[in-house]
This record gives sequence, structure tokens and C-alpha cells, in this order.
Amino acid sequence: MENPEKYLVTAGGRITCLRCTAMSKHTRLQCAKPALNISRTQKCGHHGGKSSGPKTAEGKARIGAAHLVHGNETNARRLERSEGSLRMAQLEDIMHAVGMTSAVRTTGRKPAGYRPIQTLEEAKAWVLEDALQLDKGLPEGK
Repeated sequence: MENPEKYLVTAGGRITCLRCTAMSKHTRLQCAKPALNISRTQKCGHHGGKSSGPKTAEGKARIGAAHLVHGNETNARRLERSEGSLRMAQLEDIMHAVGMTSAVRTTGRKPAGYRPIQTLEEAKAWVLEDALQLDKGLPEGK
């Protein structure tokens, strides 16, 4: 349906109102619900007619910080997993530099912040840096 119907007749022809303009992706049929009066986009409550989005800069920042593509994890959990992946990739590099393994390296994209460790000196520097970071993360008195 190329031209959506503008009006919907309900209650046995006694009420005429604006019709929701949302279209089904699969059937290409127009939604059969009445649009909300407050909707700027002429949508029903099911298709987002009530939402007009954040107006203030603070509200927009809050939505941007909270928005996740998949929604199964928080930004903090993603950062934690990314840091773990980075640590594992660099430990793998150290194992190859020291000669602990001759296995094939892990394939795929390297994590953010990754820098290759190829010499024994680089491995020593990374171990010292990692130990300092772990000390900073511990609570006082430990």
C-alpha cells in the first residue's frame, strides 16, 4: 500500500479519527488503530505515538549513555569483558615471546587498546605495568 489511509471510521460509522500510519514490514498493510491526538507522527500508542523523545541536553545524554544495541548487558559489563579480552591477547603474546607455546595464535579482531608484545623486554614491561594496575585496583590495607 503506497498511500496510507488518512482517516479511520469506528463505532459503526459514528466516529471518524486519524489512522495510524505505521506499515507492516511483512504484509505491507497499514496499522488499523487510531492515531493519538498528541502524536506528531500520526502513530498509535503501540507504534510510538506517545513518545516524543528527550528534549533537554541532560536527557539526551542520559539516553545516549544508557542505549545498548542488544540490551543483554550494561556498558560496564562490556568494558569489563573488553579489558579481559585485551589481557588474554597480551598474555598470549607473552607466551609466544617467552617460548611457552608454539600453538597457532587466536584469529580475529584484536580488542581495543591492543598493542603487540614481541620481545622479552616488552613482556617484562607489560608484566610490571599490569602488576601496578592490579595494585591500584585493590582496596587499601591489602
